[in-house]
Amino acid sequence: MLKSLVSLLLVSVAAFASSGGGEAHANPDLTMTWVGISCLLIFIVGYYFVAAEEKYAIDKAKPALLIGTLMFMLVAVYYAMNGLDMNSVHTQAQHLILEIAEIFFFLFVAMTYIESLIHMGVFDRLKYNLISKGFTYRKLFWVTGFIAFFLSPIADNLTTALILSTVLITIEKTRKDFLVPGAINIVVAANAGGAWSPFGDITTLMAWTAGKGSFTDFMFLFPSSILGYLITAILLAKFVPDEVPAFDASKEKKPEMAAGSKVVMGLGVFTIFCAVMSHQILHLPAMWGMMFGLSLLKIYSYGLKKKYGSDHFNIFHSMAKIENNTLMFFFGILAAVGALYFIGWLALAAVVYDPNVLGPTWSNIGVGFLSAIVDNVPVMSAVLKASPEMGLDQWMLVTLTAGVGGSLISFGSAAGVGVMGKLHGIYTFGAHMKYSWTILIGYIVSVSVWYLQYEVIGFYHAG
Repeated sequence: MLKSLVSLLLVSVAAFASSGGGEAHANPDLTMTWVGISCLLIFIVGYYFVAAEEKYAIDKAKPALLIGTLMFMLVAVYYAMNGLDMNSVHTQAQHLILEIAEIFFFLFVAMTYIESLIHMGVFDRLKYNLISKGFTYRKLFWVTGFIAFFLSPIADNLTTALILSTVLITIEKTRKDFLVPGAINIVVAANAGGAWSPFGDITTLMAWTAGKGSFTDFMFLFPSSILGYLITAILLAKFVPDEVPAFDASKEKKPEMAAGSKVVMGLGVFTIFCAVMSHQILHLPAMWGMMFGLSLLKIYSYGLKKKYGSDHFNIFHSMAKIENNTLMFFFGILAAVGALYFIGWLALAAVVYDPNVLGPTWSNIGVGFLSAIVDNVPVMSAVLKASPEMGLDQWMLVTLTAGVGGSLISFGSAAGVGVMGKLHGIYTFGAHMKYSWTILIGYIVSVSVWYLQYEVIGFYHAG
């Protein structure tokens, strides 16, 4: 499914909330039927081919799109064969389309802005500014990581990851010993940074809008987020070469940004602001504000065309360069997990919150691992719908683990999927798993800090 957003910014909240808890109870449990077992097996097989993208040289969007569409069609066939209410399938599919559309258009706009900035030479100038300062690969690793951590709470983890992964590939296009740890660093930083802000991750947004914590309550997750990230970054940095990228100031001319590029950057920031305000103030989907921002960019591009000619900046050229395979992957995974949810598999997760089973603490820790495998949005949605009896401390724990747990696997979060698209063939599932132990250690540190702060010291309530 998808994961986090002001990219995912409100996306799934609307879709899953609109599907409603009551509707979930009205639908029959299909988990132990032939369609339930078949869909689970299809998901597992499809997931394997997504994970083995590098091994089979198959784009991850292909298996994701196949299983996502096939699973829901099988559910519909089962309903038709057994005389069940087809309207419930239709309604659920509509909710899913709403969710997919909100995510799709949010990402579409974000990617269009990024491609526009690439075309206008913004990232080439940024690369020049960073490398000309004499920064080593390791220093660049730290700079991009810290920017990701502190930018994601404002923008969102996916947009942040897309921007900074573009910076990475602009700085260096071939050295995997820098690009792979650097990409992982950005994904971990963006997810960790988004976990302590109601705007930074879809899971925090879902918990906040569900009334599980006030705005300031999420800020108390900052120690867990930053310390967990720092531990992972320190371990990852050891694998980054401590040498200066090849740069000859006498040969490399300072890149010039195209006329109007600063205005486009300003419009990009304003577009993110509109996305946040659309949800918080106007109660519209975040993509509504993003599409408004796209309209402003299109109007501005018209002005640039009139002034400088059609070759100066053509927004449709930027749109043509968007990573469509990433968007298709999102569609497929979102549809597949939506089918699992409709069948009833995700609802089983609520059982473990019973104190006689695992209890809330261990269950919420497990949510982080489940988020990496399936996706944090449906997992958090299932937890919110089940609404187990938990205090503020436990709701903050599940927000933290669902947010940062997605970093454990390359496509466990929207940020990871976005970076895989940007660094295609470089940042892969296999490359990520090689360093996943560093992320696991950081995850354990984050949970440990939460335990010390919330359960031992009791420092977590704004009041």
